[in-house]
Amino acid sequence: MPTYDYECRQCGRVTEVFQSITAKPKRSLDCEVCGERTPVRRRIGTGGGIVFKGSGFYATDYRGDGYQKAAKADRPATQSESDSKPSPKTADTPVDQPKATVETKSADP
Repeated sequence: MPTYDYECRQCGRVTEVFQSITAKPKRSLDCEVCGERTPVRRRIGTGGGIVFKGSGFYATDYRGDGYQKAAKADRPATQSESDSKPSPKTADTPVDQPKATVETKSADP
């Protein structure tokens, strides 16, 4: 249930009240400072904070089955799958070229 803040119109004391979200705002409350039932007005509160508990929350935790299947299909093949498939040769494959030789001059005349 939400918490609403009500302010006493006579003394300004703020009181928190738990109410259903569909309940009408209260017009009067028993004020502890004034000692009588006084008119109040409902204030705009900051609301409650969200508390995340557990090991973690991710954007993909609650995705549909279609998303999970597409993500699985987009993953790269594992090493065992790539070993069984022959790799296609492309034109970018370097061609074996002879190694260059370096001439050295001997010191003998």
